[in-house]
Amino acid sequence: MGDWLAFWNTPNRIYVNDWHRDVHYREVALQIRSLVPSPSATVVDYGCGEATAAHLVAEAAGRLILSDGAPGVRDKVATRFKDNGKISVRSPEEVAALPPSSVDLIVLNSVAQYLGHARLAELLALFRRLLSPNGRLVVGDIIPPHASAVAAIVALMKLAWRHGFVGPALLGLVRTLFSDYRILRIRLGLTHYTEAEMLEMLRRAGFAAERRYPNLEHNQERMTFVATPLAAAPNS
Repeated sequence: MGDWLAFWNTPNRIYVNDWHRDVHYREVALQIRSLVPSPSATVVDYGCGEATAAHLVAEAAGRLILSDGAPGVRDKVATRFKDNGKISVRSPEEVAALPPSSVDLIVLNSVAQYLGHARLAELLALFRRLLSPNGRLVVGDIIPPHASAVAAIVALMKLAWRHGFVGPALLGLVRTLFSDYRILRIRLGLTHYTEAEMLEMLRRAGFAAERRYPNLEHNQERMTFVATPLAAAPNS
């Protein structure tokens, strides 16, 4: 995870341009907004990235906590939303120190693929402790073992067509072939889960879960799960 954090903590070209970045975060924010349980809810977006549209989530909630492991990302987000009283930016360590049962919705989107199984299990246990009895955990953009590069490219081009950045998207695909991101993916790999494996992992962490359609992000070959805390202690 340290290598991935170093990547996200420095300027990178994972998005083809700023418009692609903002479209991405806006679409994800609208999905998260639809899951906020009440106007007074406390929401944690864990591994939030630049979250350029987080204000849309904050409008539907009482409090939004944005957390990312990369200090450079946190600094950008804190600067962007410094005048929004509903939004605070916290390190993962600060999130871990929140009181038990104090959060109504936790979102972990497009993060699990960069974590090993053991680290994800640790996070799920933390989220189980932080969530209120009626709270919800949303784990998004899980990559199944059968995911294909072709499907990812098609999903990107559909997004680009809808939002008017087809040319930059095509150039971005070429640029990705020589990018640090691709090199890291080859060297470190990404973690994959079947639907059954993710449901079992959530069950072991003390959650009742089901797959949600659509996925939080544009690639619908990937998966999102919504989980609620079980009343009983998690199985070991």
